[in-house]
Amino acid sequence: MKILVTGAAGFIGAAVSRYLAERGDDVVGIDNINDYYDVNLKYGRLSQLESAEFPGSFRFIKMGVEERDSCADLFAHEKFDRVVHLAAQAGVRYSIENPNAYVDANLVGFVNILEGCRHNKVEHLVYASSSSVYGANETMPFSEQHNVDHPVSLYAASKKANELMAHTYSHLYGLPTTGLRFFTVYGPWGRPDMALFKFTKAILEGKTIQVYNYGNHRRDFTYIDDIVEGVIRTLDRPAKADESWQGTTPNPASSKAPWRVYNIGAQNPVNLLKFIETLEQALGVKAEKELLPMQPGDVPDTYADVESLVNDTGYCPSVNIEQGIGEFVKWYREYYQV
Repeated sequence: MKILVTGAAGFIGAAVSRYLAERGDDVVGIDNINDYYDVNLKYGRLSQLESAEFPGSFRFIKMGVEERDSCADLFAHEKFDRVVHLAAQAGVRYSIENPNAYVDANLVGFVNILEGCRHNKVEHLVYASSSSVYGANETMPFSEQHNVDHPVSLYAASKKANELMAHTYSHLYGLPTTGLRFFTVYGPWGRPDMALFKFTKAILEGKTIQVYNYGNHRRDFTYIDDIVEGVIRTLDRPAKADESWQGTTPNPASSKAPWRVYNIGAQNPVNLLKFIETLEQALGVKAEKELLPMQPGDVPDTYADVESLVNDTGYCPSVNIEQGIGEFVKWYREYYQV
């Protein structure tokens, strides 16, 4: 298959691109390489992809999804079979300070992807949503059956908007779309703005780590390989209309249109202090902690109910945090020579 991966220089995008090319697909990756975090890490991921020999292929084009004309031309020229849309402006706290970046990438950019799929007969669009859509919801574990109408950050609101926009295109044009609500993803080549990366860097530099909500957060940390498995399993099973869907008792996770949303996580929430303790063991260094209150836009806990994804695709997360953090620390020390 010929597959477009947006955000291909990103953490998840690069890993998905590698998996697809390794199994024999022809992958076109796009990314605008913005400076939200160190661009050298993004180019490092791309270098790994472009220097490898695959049964399939990987080709990179530098462009942003918010570029309407470029997007339209790309779809018209390449004629993709399927699309994995992972490009987005990430970050909950950043969205409070830079709201316009989220409008451009997450809303305008998503419409451009939907339009490209619509006009070029794409078989299936899989796109990144987020656990952030659960917002003020406190019922655990988070289920696709729960209400997600109370976001607490613009980032979360933009991801909920993506789900609604996708449904509209599935309904009007019969475009199969599947949204994946990613829970906290970690592992080698991860993002420097995420806790594991920040903590590792600070601990190795002998600096104090800032621990929000006084360490009382719980996160459903999910290893990158498990996430990639879920993305691929979903991509290979285009969304279908739910024949049992009723407008009088609507299922919020499916539709009479070919549209689905799924949680994708480890289904195993870990206390943040336990997470830090595991990192300390992997590094062989104790952390100096500064305990701080919860930040605006944040939520205390995340915990994914992934039963629907398991039942529909066979998804089976298998990497525990001891293994996952160990692999990250090994990569970090090799990459940064520390």
